[in-house]
Amino acid sequence: MNARIDLFRNKAAAGFLRHINSAGKVVSDSGLPAATQELVKIRASQINGCGFCTDMHTKEATEAGETQLRLNLIAAWREANVFTDAERAALELAEQGTRIADAAGGVPDDVWANAAKHYDEDQLVALVALIAVINAYNRLNVIVQQPAGDYRPGMFG
Repeated sequence: MNARIDLFRNKAAAGFLRHINSAGKVVSDSGLPAATQELVKIRASQINGCGFCTDMHTKEATEAGETQLRLNLIAAWREANVFTDAERAALELAEQGTRIADAAGGVPDDVWANAAKHYDEDQLVALVALIAVINAYNRLNVIVQQPAGDYRPGMFG
């Protein structure tokens, strides 16, 4: 499978990605736990059917020490007992924020309140920004049919 557009060689795509990567760096450098960030990226990517991002973030999470058991259970996090209450709150917010078009009122108040029990305001901002950024990456890659499987941890610096 080949991508419809080579995002890595297109000048306009490079400019766009530079800016979105800068936004992602702000989130990466926030106080939001790195493990939580990867879990959220993976779950949103699974929901959106983004093989490229799912491949990338499962490999990055493994490289950072995440267990295979937890990675295997992200899609079934509600039934799994391997995630903390804070991670579960972040995963729920990620699902609701990713499926925002499916919810007639946006993210429910109880989902927000649960996340707010576990994260301070700066972490909540980082979590919301992360959900927005990974959804942007997912949409970009799904639309151009970016193939998955060849990602190597750290390959984008």
